[in-house]
Amino acid sequence: MIQQATLLFIGTTEVLFILVIVVMVFGADKIPEIARGLGKGMRMLKDASSDIKSEITKSAEKQGIDSSVTKDITQEINKVKDDLEDFTGSVRRNP
Repeated sequence: MIQQATLLFIGTTEVLFILVIVVMVFGADKIPEIARGLGKGMRMLKDASSDIKSEITKSAEKQGIDSSVTKDITQEINKVKDDLEDFTGSVRRNP
């Protein structure tokens, strides 16, 4: 049996239904503004988390705490991210 790839256990029909409801509630002209706002919010969250991470790293280095363990974990996380990007690269839309 062939299984379809689902996003968060939601099928294609459910996604289309949600999109129709969103268009009906907000209107087609407001959707780009909403998406832009969500993108800015996600970017601000990412910037804030990277600032916190850099402050923690600086503080740890000042205190003489060994941060090589976190570097190893970061390398593993980056490997997983790269693998995930390779997997989803064909699915993404090119700008």
